[in-house]
Amino acid sequence: MEYLLKKPLISVIINCYNGEKFLKNAIRSVLNQTYKNWEIIFFDNNSNDKSVKILKEFKDKRIKFYSSQNKDLLPLYKARNLAIQKAKGKFITFLDVDDTWKKNKLSEQLNLSKKYPFIKIFYSNYDIFNQENKKSFLKYDYELPSGYITQSLINDYCIGILTVFIDKKIFKKYKFNEKYNVIGDFDLLIK
Repeated sequence: MEYLLKKPLISVIINCYNGEKFLKNAIRSVLNQTYKNWEIIFFDNNSNDKSVKILKEFKDKRIKFYSSQNKDLLPLYKARNLAIQKAKGKFITFLDVDDTWKKNKLSEQLNLSKKYPFIKIFYSNYDIFNQENKKSFLKYDYELPSGYITQSLINDYCIGILTVFIDKKIFKKYKFNEKYNVIGDFDLLIK
């Protein structure tokens, strides 16, 4: 039990619809994390490309595969909610198939959660990769807000879902609103 408290399981939610172009890089960025007690909840939303085949090339027992039981494409936030239901971790994170993480993302955010156990949601800045010139740049060139930031987020929403680290208990009270196609992250995190 003490081991679990020191090294809690982190659930990485990867929702996928036709992500073959970037999927290997996304999964490798999780495999390369310095923190190793994680699970990937991979939720395939009826991909008709090679996404599932690519996923199955990774022979890691921490990768859990789930697929939509619906023959039609599910809205993203419904798929995210279904994936969260499968998660066993104390913390939930999100990684879209066209994103990657730096190798210390999970360890740094877990350390913050230990230092500030009363805080239930962490986020950070992130790099954007420009496909045309093959260069990265920091998304925000200013210090991001912290503390009680609802009004700041309404004024200037600066949270990338790939940076979020959430105590799973949050999802007992809140879910992604499935009616949204784009702003579901904003809606959930404002609440």
